[in-house]
Amino acid sequence: MLSAAEAAIDDAAADDTERQRNRARLYTPPRTADGRRMRPAGTRLDAASAQALMAQLAAEDAQLAGRRTS
Repeated sequence: MLSAAEAAIDDAAADDTERQRNRARLYTPPRTADGRRMRPAGTRLDAASAQALMAQLAAEDAQLAGRRTS
């Protein structure tokens, strides 16, 4: 859906320079109230959280596998 909107914006542009400006506006992160660029929060996992997630997925997988055989 984003690519369709991007294509419509590109079609409306008069030249390549305007297309570049439009693309920069579209993909530049928004600004905060004090004018700085806002970056999305990171979604990193530490080792313990990753291991806990893997254990949870393994348990769910085992549970689903057990349901299929019954």
